Amino acid sequence: MSKELNKTIDVRDGEELDIAVIDKLIKEHVNGISGTPEVRQFQSGQSNLTYSIVYGEKRLVLRRPPFGTKPKSGHSMIREFSVMNALRPVFPAVPETFFHVGDEESPFGAEFYVMEQVAGWKLGRNIPSEWNFSEDDTHKLGITFFEKLMDLHKVDYKAIGLGDFGKPEGYVERQIKGWNGRYQRAHTDDVETFEDVMKWLEDNMPSTEAGHAIVHGDYRLDNVILNEKDPFKIDAILDWEISALGDPLMDLGNTLAYWIEATDPPESIALNMQPSDAPGMPTRAEIVDLYAERTGFDLSKFDYYLAYGVFRLAVILQQIYYRYYHGQTKNKNFAGFGMQVNALGNRARQLIEKANL
Repeated sequence: MSKELNKTIDVRDGEELDIAVIDKLIKEHVNGISGTPEVRQFQSGQSNLTYSIVYGEKRLVLRRPPFGTKPKSGHSMIREFSVMNALRPVFPAVPETFFHVGDEESPFGAEFYVMEQVAGWKLGRNIPSEWNFSEDDTHKLGITFFEKLMDLHKVDYKAIGLGDFGKPEGYVERQIKGWNGRYQRAHTDDVETFEDVMKWLEDNMPSTEAGHAIVHGDYRLDNVILNEKDPFKIDAILDWEISALGDPLMDLGNTLAYWIEATDPPESIALNMQPSDAPGMPTRAEIVDLYAERTGFDLSKFDYYLAYGVFRLAVILQQIYYRYYHGQTKNKNFAGFGMQVNALGNRARQLIEKANL
């Protein structure tokens, strides 16, 4: 595989696994496993811990929550495990899952699960130069990415046994009040309170929900595995731990909060983790129009959902920063997250000022 594919690093200090224990459990639950595993850690991912466990040609992934204080609902391994199991027969862009171990049974004191490691391209900040993409190719990549999200939102969740995956009604209100509460609980003295943003989000909630669907919650270009030979084909969508049943416009708002454009302010571009600002990529406005055309949903008041998505992203980073601030993780990549939270909160303010509701 190319050096750009799914990079791993040595396991970080304080995040080690007991290899003998993991080896025994895997051999009990996964067929065709022999030998001693090589265990490394994926360098991407800033929330849950993701490990590469390789037995020769057999490549697996173990996912577990982070160490330290964490919101349980935001790191649910059984949620991630369950939704992928149900989706795979009708929506094959998910990895095969093998087994899940709950908190009480876990030898590590935290739940985890094991799935296949899907080979392919996992994009970082830039489109690989060896692809030799034209602007038309880049545009096609962006459109393909959002078409897959639309495909997910069209899945009949009741027909695949996910009718009890959650309560879709009232999803918008639960998300707004939930993320506001999480921000308040994770607040640190070196970031703004953003009380005005939270109040606006609560005061301006839409009176009705657009519909109900499976929502991924964290759909980004760097959360998908692209086919090694055909990068326009998505072989796997990763990171389903905050998936739910809810209003798909909230999911689109989350995704477009990550979708930074080349004309955005420098502080926004500095936060970008994916090549959404590459020449030729579709704009947020183009994506909103395409989504409305393909799904039939009314997106005339989409400003609300984008403001929500941006502030929710600020909350996610603040929760991670809280653990670093209090010494619960040693990952120095999180040291600057407080400043990023302030930048995102201010961007949400700017969107609110311009909102057409």
